[in-house]
Amino acid sequence: MRRKLALFFMGCCSYVASAQLGGESTYQFLNLVSSPRQAALGGKVLTNVDYDVTQALYNPATINVEMDNQLALNYTSHLGAVSYGTAAYAYTYDRRTQTIHGGITYVNYGEFQGYDEDGNETGTFSGNEAALSLGYATRVGGSDFYVGANVKFISSSLEQYSSIGAAMDFGILYMDKKLNFNAALVVRNFGTQITTYAGLNEPLPFEVDLGFSQKLENVPIRWHVTFENLQEWPIAVSNPSRVESDLEGNQTEEDVTFLQNITRRTILGAELFPDSGFNIRLGYSFRRGEELRIVDERNFSGLSAGIAIKMNKMRFSYTYAKYSSAASSSYFGINIDLQ
Repeated sequence: MRRKLALFFMGCCSYVASAQLGGESTYQFLNLVSSPRQAALGGKVLTNVDYDVTQALYNPATINVEMDNQLALNYTSHLGAVSYGTAAYAYTYDRRTQTIHGGITYVNYGEFQGYDEDGNETGTFSGNEAALSLGYATRVGGSDFYVGANVKFISSSLEQYSSIGAAMDFGILYMDKKLNFNAALVVRNFGTQITTYAGLNEPLPFEVDLGFSQKLENVPIRWHVTFENLQEWPIAVSNPSRVESDLEGNQTEEDVTFLQNITRRTILGAELFPDSGFNIRLGYSFRRGEELRIVDERNFSGLSAGIAIKMNKMRFSYTYAKYSSAASSSYFGINIDLQ
């Protein structure tokens, strides 16, 4: 069975002819950070298996009975006038052995002033996108493996153009309870546009991620390591602002090494006091830190930090993520136990 699962996910990865990164596909909002907890741990975590019902938006294999009757609401004040949020809920049925999950991701790009080709005002317009998902996970026999899937319906409206699409996420999770060690492989946004914006069918932001985490035995810390965009090589490109010129005017582009292509797909995170009513969370995205930093200036791009406080049946979360010296985002979230 394990061999068959591995072959299945390898087949899913190879099915897509060309991998997609930012700016190369539509519905990019599908890969936005789903919660303050995710943001604090670097932006992508695949292996949390607990009350956090928002985790299933990124890896459906983490759907579990601890999510029963948990409601999560998250809001982000993103760059510029962009704001977005997520909501998630899970319900356990069939003698508390089967759990289904529902979630929504919504982004509002704000209001813009329109102009024609002559510079005359044509009125204001806006843009927004949303994705509704339904997920389920199950254990593979009596093994330590779990598999899950999300089905997503996507709606997008940008000025006078609109599009709808459908996609699926597939996840496989391995849990070693003796070592408190988890590993996960996730294939995200495997789908297509049903209707296009203007007759041109565009690919979805397909992505393959691999994650690991472990809660240390004698120290109240859970560490996380995520490798993103495994479907793409190379992931890094040379930065035009780092072109070097010699005395004769010859220019040399930045040389992106093999090691840099490895590190730029790496995300590190750590949770302090992960099982208590007060958590401290830290994360670093190498890719964000490298691509958004200003040359010869230290601005802490790629770093993120957050806290969570539990009060009775509610858990409040806040995260601050640094993008550059001119841009950062704040993430707010609340998890409510409805039982």
